[in-house]
Amino acid sequence: MAKNQMNFKDKTILLTGGTGSFGRAFIKIMLEKHKPKTIRIFSRDEFKQHQLQQEYGYDHPKLRYFIGDVRDSQRVERAMSGVDIVIHAAALKHITAAEYNPFEAVKTNIIGAQNIIEHAINHKVKKVVTISTDKAVNPINLYGGTKMVAEKLFIQGNSYAGNKKTRFSCVRYGNVIASRGSVIPMFIDKAKDGIVPITDIRMTRFWISLEEGIQLVLTTLDKMLGGEIFVPKVPSMKIVDLAKVIAPNAKVKIVGIRPGEKVHEVLISENEAKRTREFKKFFVIEPEFVWWKSKKWRSGNKLGENFRYSSDSNKIWLTTKKVQEIVDQFKKENNLTNSSPISKNGQNKSKLHKQQTFSHYVKKS
Repeated sequence: MAKNQMNFKDKTILLTGGTGSFGRAFIKIMLEKHKPKTIRIFSRDEFKQHQLQQEYGYDHPKLRYFIGDVRDSQRVERAMSGVDIVIHAAALKHITAAEYNPFEAVKTNIIGAQNIIEHAINHKVKKVVTISTDKAVNPINLYGGTKMVAEKLFIQGNSYAGNKKTRFSCVRYGNVIASRGSVIPMFIDKAKDGIVPITDIRMTRFWISLEEGIQLVLTTLDKMLGGEIFVPKVPSMKIVDLAKVIAPNAKVKIVGIRPGEKVHEVLISENEAKRTREFKKFFVIEPEFVWWKSKKWRSGNKLGENFRYSSDSNKIWLTTKKVQEIVDQFKKENNLTNSSPISKNGQNKSKLHKQQTFSHYVKKS
């Protein structure tokens, strides 16, 4: 498909969860490359907003700071006034925290989503994209359950919008590598003690960089009609292999799966595959409602009868060399000691997954 054509120069963007890992990277890329009219940074963390103001200056002409919570309908309503685009990244994301604080997860991830949808329609916002997760597919934990509901709310938001011009779509991807809360900083820290905890030696995950996640959001904004779920083609890696790259001399301790945790994750289920089209860099899951009449995505390849996009049967795997580059960059950005466990030729001395042998990504035969 053609490259992104959307012009952001006259657009006002509302970015919820704007002080998180995604939000900070999104702001940087948008200011450097796309020059929007304004980005409204909406979050409940005043300290992180203060940090952003220090980074970009207190009087940056393109940045506005809104302290607020997506649970607060009135505050969302005020923040939405005059907005062209909404990127909804605010969420309670940690599985264990959601399991033990279920009411709070529902308020933020579901009621918050409803507030975004209703006020976007009322203020005639043109495009709204929400960020979802592989945990929303066949969920077994509360976090995944709330994100599954949020996806359905956003897709059906197109029905609520009716003849109004507001359109809603979703992006869905896996773990963001080296982001706040990812396993990389945890493994780096635990390596100091010589023992790295692994929940299950079989465990695999999808991995995506912040830059790739942001590019998917921009692609979605450019190409969406409203109602689609966009899923990127991203690599997998075994968690135990990731640990061996980061801490090759540490012992691996199997601690058991936590409540609500899966051994493997799924980005497209068998049922969704029936209405999914494949393109070079992403998949598009079309809605199954009667109001969906578009044939735009018919140029994509149909998926097989029993297709299932899961982290253990993925065709693309992260290599040790690529992971080491990511780890080294993470250490550099966070002023950590940069000791490299990989030899000069880029090969890890420990025995890793047999599919991780070539530079960058490798496809299985």
